[in-house]
Amino acid sequence: MKCLIHLALSAALLFSHESLAARDNPPLPTLRSINLQGLTIHAVVYDSRTHTLRVLDQPKGPGSIWLTAQEAGQSVKALAAINAGYFTPQGKPLGVVMTDGVKRGSSHGSSLGSGLWYEHQGQSAIVRRERWPARATQLLQAGPMLAENAKPIAGLDAVKISARSFIAWNGHHGWMIARTSPCSLAKLSSLMTGQQLGDFRVHCALNLDGGTSADLYVSPAVTNGPATYRALWNKPVRNFLVLQKR
Repeated sequence: MKCLIHLALSAALLFSHESLAARDNPPLPTLRSINLQGLTIHAVVYDSRTHTLRVLDQPKGPGSIWLTAQEAGQSVKALAAINAGYFTPQGKPLGVVMTDGVKRGSSHGSSLGSGLWYEHQGQSAIVRRERWPARATQLLQAGPMLAENAKPIAGLDAVKISARSFIAWNGHHGWMIARTSPCSLAKLSSLMTGQQLGDFRVHCALNLDGGTSADLYVSPAVTNGPATYRALWNKPVRNFLVLQKR
């Protein structure tokens, strides 16, 4: 009995030390390729205690400064970059975009603006637009929501098949930006919440502008990088999310 108690205490201490190590030494940003029932997800997973996203917007419209996520990311020495929010045919942001505290655009009421990602003073979150943050340094309005409280979103389109871009959060410090192979929004929502993406459990996820806008760049500084996931016929976009060290 004493031996069993000793083994249990030793295991508990080991688990405690491992947990402390994970807390004190967050993992480096890592590129993962995840396969779920025929769907491929290329994702950069990172810890928000050591890294953060920033919005790069082009006030003069799509392609006026950067044509690709790679160009946008390399311009600020980012670890990774992905296309971000929607824009109008005139090149204006469809929804609110906030870069370093500078706001552009206005709130959009359709499903394409149903969610928000924001960052302020080291805290990041994905929320519904009804929960607009009192303060934000970086903010992107997009949609639809793909997951909320670790559950799929009802009523998403199950017919249109397209490459998707999204940002996901595990509810704590774990985040990912990702591009998928062609799929419907309903399928993506169902698959990402029905099982863990590796060791990543999706708590909330927000769809970004996909299709011919889907563009993910991963620098050599990311574990398993470099890589670029972008169709040859991709069109220029208005803004990007770039991953940087805090």
